[in-house]
Amino acid sequence: MLKQYIRKNSGRYASKWLVLFIDLCISAAMFFMAYTIRFGLTFNFNTTNFKTQLPFMIGLSLIGFLLIGSYKGVVRHTGLKDVQLLFKALLLTFMFGILFNVFNDLYSNTGTLHVPTSVLCMFFLLNIFALTSSRFAFKHFYLSLHEEIKPKRNILIYGAGESGQITHTVMGRDGSECYAIIGFIDDNPGKVGKYIKGSRVYRKSDIDSHFIKENDIEAIILSIQNIDSKKLMTISDALLQLGVKVKIVPPVNKWIDGSLNASQIKEIQIEDLLDRAPILLDNAHVEEELSDQTVIVTGAAGSIGSEIVRQLSHYSCKELILIDQAESALYDLQQELKQKNITNFVPIVADIRDYERMKVIFQETRPTMLFHAAAYKHVPLMEANPSEAVKINVLGTRNLANLAMKFRIEKFVLVSTDKAVNPTNVMGATKRVAEMYLKCLQKESKTKFITTRFGNVLGSNGSVIPLFKKQINQGGPLTVTHPEVTRYFMTIPEASQLVIEAATMGDGGEIFIFDMGESVKIVDLAKKMINLSGLSYPQDIDIEFVGLRPGEKLYEELLATGEGTLPTHHKKIMKSKFAEIDCSILKEKINDLCIIDSFSMDKNVIVSKLKEIVPEYISKNSEYELLDHKKNNAPKGSGGNTIEKTLIS
Repeated sequence: MLKQYIRKNSGRYASKWLVLFIDLCISAAMFFMAYTIRFGLTFNFNTTNFKTQLPFMIGLSLIGFLLIGSYKGVVRHTGLKDVQLLFKALLLTFMFGILFNVFNDLYSNTGTLHVPTSVLCMFFLLNIFALTSSRFAFKHFYLSLHEEIKPKRNILIYGAGESGQITHTVMGRDGSECYAIIGFIDDNPGKVGKYIKGSRVYRKSDIDSHFIKENDIEAIILSIQNIDSKKLMTISDALLQLGVKVKIVPPVNKWIDGSLNASQIKEIQIEDLLDRAPILLDNAHVEEELSDQTVIVTGAAGSIGSEIVRQLSHYSCKELILIDQAESALYDLQQELKQKNITNFVPIVADIRDYERMKVIFQETRPTMLFHAAAYKHVPLMEANPSEAVKINVLGTRNLANLAMKFRIEKFVLVSTDKAVNPTNVMGATKRVAEMYLKCLQKESKTKFITTRFGNVLGSNGSVIPLFKKQINQGGPLTVTHPEVTRYFMTIPEASQLVIEAATMGDGGEIFIFDMGESVKIVDLAKKMINLSGLSYPQDIDIEFVGLRPGEKLYEELLATGEGTLPTHHKKIMKSKFAEIDCSILKEKINDLCIIDSFSMDKNVIVSKLKEIVPEYISKNSEYELLDHKKNNAPKGSGGNTIEKTLIS
């Protein structure tokens, strides 16, 4: 019956007034006990005085409990803080008793209310012991019954440091599940073999499949802070081979109000393995740069644009102008910002290809800084639709850059891509043209044109991670273009933070290259995601190689031909040395490209012009490879060779 009652009412807590009543009853018993100890077990004491003093001391105890609030804690979750509150309440009661005795002796000298000091001291000590013991006894009793009702889930905690010990405490008191913590895993020789919080510390080599089976381990929780992704990947690989679930404790900066909650401990995801240590920004400098600025963000509802907006909202910008042509996504961002009580923003539905519309926006808002994240970025789609790629990535950028000069914007920050480096596709080539155009404008403008360049971002629209997750849920197979294809990865918040940092350090004309770490083989990524899903390759889910997509290359690069890098004060940001360009010819050709794109739907004509502007643009796995053959077979002295001589990039 008792077990049934607890099962039905496990989510309910005892009333605080019931806890207060029980505390007062225990205090009354301890006052009687103090009198008994003081005057001997013969109960030979003045009962009249005792009967008068008992309600008086209960009244003082009530005042102490009410003032400190020690009765408000949830008894089943009693901890050190609850004991501290009890101590304060009882100490206050003791001090009230002493003060009353002093005033009573000085003014009224009513003997019946004078509680002997020895009784007060014993009452204080006995009450501390009794109330604390009762709390922990009830907690132990409740947890014991709770464990019998709910099946135990045996777990190990990887890491016996401070984070691991906090995890132990959190999992031990989780009301929704019943966990039995078998032990810690740690390679620190000083800890191995010892007991922490009642659980033994094992070395990593002690944990094998036999140990897991013998102890019926269901999951291992990784609880190590500031661990690099390579080490995390190695550890997770080894643990997954044991056939257990692997969970991970989030970084401290993501704990809710600075405290870890059991619900935050999730099964490890591929994003956790590819994520890296948090970026340390020069927040004081960034705050100074952004303070009182009116900032435009184009592509504000996109993956990168929306995160840039979120990051900027933490600083004291005068106003954020959010521009995007996708009304639904922009509306979602608007609602998100409103829920966070952010009010200094204006969402605007507009197309950056519309010069006159952009001009009106600039006139009305008078921006001082612009983050240009609007772009078409899907390689195969842009390969099939080069006209649209040129309209957004080239014409749109040109419109904004020209307006930035016209309205004397202080800084213009272009969000570019590693696909602009020695491009093999239309999308990369158009982004390269945008980079080159800004470089030319820098020579004749007071606006500081800054370019930031990085690789793939995890979780962005079109990223391979969501695709693999969807394919796993559907039972596979996972589609990979080529066994040797590799990519750089960066999280969206990390990329956005670095864009903002680069914006504050730029003096104009630079291309900032982000440290992307080591490139990752996509086939290895696919296998790891299969393992993380609790499945095995190829038994449960297979991998199918479908061939490189149009315009796709095996390896991405961060530096173009003729470029080098210089360090900056931020270790994750390097500065590219842009090769010299004949800007008069370049600007003329870009203008021609925009005109051609407006009047011609011939894809070959548009792509040929792109190749003329960007000589290093060599198509791969694309219908436009034919144009490269024609260019290479052109007679000496033809226009193609002249362009190569005049435009060195």
